[in-house]
Amino acid sequence: MGGTEPELEEENERREEEDKGDEEEEVEGEYEGNEEGERDVEKGEVGVKEKVMERNNVNDEGQRNFRVSTLQRLNPSNPLRIAFNNSTRVAIPPPSQTSLPRSAPAPQPSITTLNSRRYTNRIFLFLFVLHMVLAFGLVCFLVFKGIQGLVVASDTVKRKEKRILKYFLPQAEVASLLSITLALVWQKAVRVWPGFMIHFILWGSFFMSLSAGILLICFQTAPTDGVGVCFVAFAIGNGLYACWVNQRIKFSTKILIKSLEPVPKFGDLNQPTYWMLGIGFLWMSLWILAVIGALNFHFAPLTIIALVLSLAWTTEVMRNVVNLTVSRVISLYYLRGMQANTKFCFQRAVTRNLGSACLGSLFVPAIEALRIVARGLNLLEGEDEFMFSCAHCCLGVMECIFRYGNGWAFAQIAAYGKGFVQASQDTWALFQRQDMVTLVDSDITSSICFLTGVCSASICVIVVAAWTAEVHKPFTASISLLAFFIGYLMTRIAMALPHACVSCYYVCYAENPENRLFDKTIKDRQNLLKSGRDVVVPTPRAPHRLSS
Repeated sequence: MGGTEPELEEENERREEEDKGDEEEEVEGEYEGNEEGERDVEKGEVGVKEKVMERNNVNDEGQRNFRVSTLQRLNPSNPLRIAFNNSTRVAIPPPSQTSLPRSAPAPQPSITTLNSRRYTNRIFLFLFVLHMVLAFGLVCFLVFKGIQGLVVASDTVKRKEKRILKYFLPQAEVASLLSITLALVWQKAVRVWPGFMIHFILWGSFFMSLSAGILLICFQTAPTDGVGVCFVAFAIGNGLYACWVNQRIKFSTKILIKSLEPVPKFGDLNQPTYWMLGIGFLWMSLWILAVIGALNFHFAPLTIIALVLSLAWTTEVMRNVVNLTVSRVISLYYLRGMQANTKFCFQRAVTRNLGSACLGSLFVPAIEALRIVARGLNLLEGEDEFMFSCAHCCLGVMECIFRYGNGWAFAQIAAYGKGFVQASQDTWALFQRQDMVTLVDSDITSSICFLTGVCSASICVIVVAAWTAEVHKPFTASISLLAFFIGYLMTRIAMALPHACVSCYYVCYAENPENRLFDKTIKDRQNLLKSGRDVVVPTPRAPHRLSS
């Protein structure tokens, strides 16, 4: 018995060690299955099987049973990490997968920037620079020809040159100075009394052009009668237009007042206008001398026509340089609340965005003029008249072209540095998205700026024609046309500032109507039009089947 007891004790100790080793193997296997399932779940795999070990010691302590359980399918957007602790399941969401659902798209960086450094429309920039080089060379050559006619030509040519210099050059220079003075006066008056000036310009241009036409007819010469009839015809159309847009004046006045509110915040905003008017006066003086010299050159009429077209494009580019400068300053104020430096904006307009100014200056006046003609034909159209059978088609074509080239584009060109065509498309798409096409289409700010130029030009014609008729009557008709041309171009340069402010107000509102810098003027107008409590004088438009 003494020997048997130690043997039994050794056997019991051996069995206890075996049981303890089996339990440790089970626990290790359990943890390994847990880690394997955990890794599969983090990888996004589903339907993983894991082993759950349960001890069954009801009848026999040495027997162990295994039971296999299958995990339920987990939500892929919120996977669970399973941990076992004595048959207890704890669900722990991984922090890396709870921030965003897997279906949420990653944010894309914006492709638009307010500080684009690329040059826009480089081809037209190159063409304009080439044109300026050729124009400057031609002007210098013609000035040399004029001086040569005074020095080495025959007596007949010398007398002709002296007569032109005496009776032509002073009137042209006075017309330039008078137009610059009137341009600055109009701009200042529009900024101070916008409501009054809209009515004054609409009817002032009517009376001034009518007075100029009557004065020229009173001289009773064939050239002056022809020019005078054109002025009278234009005055009649001007008066009809003033009556037609009478219902648009009130809302346009509100927009003009609101759009001019940021101008006093920028004390040097008018500096680009002064620079362009000064450069324009110097170039105009050389140009007038070149016209005089062209009279002593071969193909004088063709040369003068080329000079007129060159001057028109050059002054239009000057106007749009002012437009781009003001548009960038005002756009940055609306879009970012920034007080931009006018000098840097002007430098940007004459360098990086000059190509767009050249392209827009070349095509926008032509597109708008053809659009007006197409709408006029649409007004005169009859049901059975063959003459106007293509009116709808022409208007539809012009409306389509207008989407790819319009004056509203300069706001986005200045702000984002886009090309002219892309900016025109994006701006018109903004207007369509915000249901603002009717509002911008009925805006008369562009017409007011145009009629301001006509009013200044008519005043220049009256002054110069009366002067020339007293000193040398044969020059009256030609000098009257030149004075009208100079007066109109110079005034449009100065009126670029209010025009740019209105354009930026519309375009920036269309981009972000909830901006705190905008009030409810446009939104209230839209609500009135939709409810039928207010009407807009219908503008002739192409039928939907043609314009779409």
